[in-house]
Amino acid sequence: MEQHRTRPPQYRPRRGAPLPAQTGRAAADRVRRSAPPARRPAPAPRPAPARRRMPNPRLTGLGGGLFCGATMFALACLDQLLFGASLVVYGVLFLPVCALTALWVRRGDIVTAPVVVPIAFAFGLLPVADGGGGIGGELMGLVTALATQAGWLYGGTLIAGVITTVRKVRLMIRRAAQRRAAREPRQEIRPRRRPT
Repeated sequence: MEQHRTRPPQYRPRRGAPLPAQTGRAAADRVRRSAPPARRPAPAPRPAPARRRMPNPRLTGLGGGLFCGATMFALACLDQLLFGASLVVYGVLFLPVCALTALWVRRGDIVTAPVVVPIAFAFGLLPVADGGGGIGGELMGLVTALATQAGWLYGGTLIAGVITTVRKVRLMIRRAAQRRAAREPRQEIRPRRRPT
C-alpha cells in the first residue's frame, strides 16, 4: 500500500522562511559583483565667505511710517533724558533714521518714504518741544520747534528722497533688462541673404 507524503521534503527551503546568512569570501564576492561600481561623490563646493550685510527688512508704507515715528519718539525721549531736550541732537539723529526708512521700505512702497519722514519728525518733537501748560502751549512749542528746526526736517526729507529716487531708477533699469532678456530668445535669427 502506498503512503502519501503529508510533509514537504526536507531538502527544499520552505516558502516565506528566511534564507540562511551567507558567510565567508564567497558571499562577499557575490555582493561585490552584484552591486554597481561605487562612484565617489563629487566634493561639495566650498561656500563663499559670508559677507556681513546690513539687515534688509522690507517694510510696507505703513510699517515704514510706524518704524520712523516710533524710532523718532524713542530717540526724543532719550534726548530729553540725556541731553535735556536738545533740538540739535534730535535733528542729527533724525538723518540716519530717514536713511534707514528709505532703504528698508519695500519696492512697491518706495514713494512713501519721503512722505512719512516729516510726519515722524513732527511726532517725535512732542517730548522735546518746549511748550507751556495746556494744549495751546504744547501746540505753540511744537510749531516753534518745527519752524526753528526746519533745516533738519528738509535735510532728512532730502536724504529720503534721494535714496528713494536712486532705488526707483535702479529698479526701472533692472526691469527693463529683464524685459529685454525675455524678448531676445523669442526673436528668430534669420540668415542674411547674399546679393546675387
